[in-house]
Amino acid sequence: MLNVAICDDKVEQRNMNKEFLKKLEMNTNRSFYTQCFSSGNALLEYYINQAGSPFHIIIMGIKMSGLNGIEIAKKIRQIPDRDVKIIFLTRYPNYIMDSFDVQASQYLLKPVSYDLFAKKMLVICDNICSSDKRYILIKSNGEEIAVKYEDIISIVNTKCCPKGYLEFTTLDHQYMVRGALRNFTDKLTDHFISVHRSTIVNMNHIEKFTSTSIYMCNGSVVPLGRSKVKQFRNTYIEFLIEK
Repeated sequence: MLNVAICDDKVEQRNMNKEFLKKLEMNTNRSFYTQCFSSGNALLEYYINQAGSPFHIIIMGIKMSGLNGIEIAKKIRQIPDRDVKIIFLTRYPNYIMDSFDVQASQYLLKPVSYDLFAKKMLVICDNICSSDKRYILIKSNGEEIAVKYEDIISIVNTKCCPKGYLEFTTLDHQYMVRGALRNFTDKLTDHFISVHRSTIVNMNHIEKFTSTSIYMCNGSVVPLGRSKVKQFRNTYIEFLIEK
């Protein structure tokens, strides 16, 4: 599943984009969680109040009340979110050069047919799901979800999990994922470290640690195994120095 923001001050345009996405879901194996915004300011306010990167894709108009689409995109890039894919749907071709400055993935002139929309969206979806250095694909509740590595706080095999499942905690969600920790070790980036036989954490989100516990940015506390203390301390210090 990919999280998509639709931002346009015209309700008919928002509804059309939603219908296009529903049709694309029916015709392909892609699925989308969609949120709509009636202005760029509303999108930006939501974006600022969320931890991490709330969207994989933003479909946005240019001419809107308040800040226009280009201005909103600039602010989103400055947050910074350099990974979100931005698609502009507009009647104004004169903004196309400005769209390069915000790394827009597509600039489509209205009226946009479903076939063109679907073609461009599938290219973007494939690009996101094949970005193995930025995203990991997990399956939770029967859905395939693209999760940014940098948003993962911890992966834990807890007693609260059903047998054979792991708890993936990100900056804004928790996912129950079938599998064992060893199945994910080789897929993770260097920022992740095993701190207990049942726990892997992202060092970017560590607040502090003691000889027995690690305190994460979301307020959770995970155990630090006695056999892991020395390796963890050395690796984390090296990580901080490099950072």
